[in-house]
Amino acid sequence: MKSMQVAALCGVVCLIVPAGSGAQPERRQGTVYRSPSGTTLRLMLDEGSVGRDLALGEITFPPDADSGEHAHGALEVFYVLEGELEHVVNGRSERLRPGMSGYVRPPDRVRHRTGAAGAKAVVIWVPGDEAGRIVSRWKREP
Repeated sequence: MKSMQVAALCGVVCLIVPAGSGAQPERRQGTVYRSPSGTTLRLMLDEGSVGRDLALGEITFPPDADSGEHAHGALEVFYVLEGELEHVVNGRSERLRPGMSGYVRPPDRVRHRTGAAGAKAVVIWVPGDEAGRIVSRWKREP
């Protein structure tokens, strides 16, 4: 079962990462939420579309962002598209650049920080109901 979940995650990431064609969709998929600190999450797959198994979004951290240390009740996977994301798990820091990924699983403690350029990443939560807990504290954008 776990190998099927990992294969599904890899397949989903491959579907949303641009292939370099330069074509842009006319309308962006998903619902956009904004945190009090200015981070945005475009939630594309969630309970309403794929059920509780996973959630997938595009998260954009503003310049000089710091999420503060926190924990999630689900596996959280990042794939960095733009910028640089400092991913600190249980006090161990790793700088993720475009094309790199990182993860955190419960009960690990995590902190996300960015520099002057901010960062954009694909984020996946398994199980997906973690996304609902996160956006419940954020503002839905029009």
